[in-house]
Amino acid sequence: MFDRIREDIETAFARDPAAKSVPEVLLCYPGLHAIWLYRIAHALWEEDFLLAGRFLSHVARFLTGVEIHPGAEIGDRFFIDHGAGVVIGETAEIGDDVMLYHGVTLGGDSIEPEKRHPTLKDDVTIGANATLLGPITIGRKSSVGSGSVVLESVPPNCTVVGVPAELVGDCGTDYLAEVREDFGE
Repeated sequence: MFDRIREDIETAFARDPAAKSVPEVLLCYPGLHAIWLYRIAHALWEEDFLLAGRFLSHVARFLTGVEIHPGAEIGDRFFIDHGAGVVIGETAEIGDDVMLYHGVTLGGDSIEPEKRHPTLKDDVTIGANATLLGPITIGRKSSVGSGSVVLESVPPNCTVVGVPAELVGDCGTDYLAEVREDFGE
């Protein structure tokens, strides 16, 4: 547990140049507090204490301004900068080394009990106030620009911006190999 907390603090320093001290990160980073509370809520959810998990996520939202459904799957070194207004839905999947800025929504587009929220592969960055809807996939090392609305999957090593979001420039090297791996082709 303490190794995980240490890793979270190191991630905050690696991702936020404004971080000045360990006490500041421990006391003043609501995104970090939300992740810690999510982990407890997720553990409850996984043990079928569904109401307890949901209630703890509700308390976490009240305390931090970040709403993470306890059913979401989140990888290592996940960082939420600023935090306010972030919403992560129940069937969202987030890989390792992902960064979200404030106001990001990983939302659903269906009321059916199925996969209905985005999947973010490893090393993805989502800009402030971006909205991603539906069971789409954002490929490894891709970025979503601030204020964008993403309704379709994004290949690896790409940047998308706009409403609706569109690819900007060329995707990085190894594009085809990573698309095949990420999308099972």
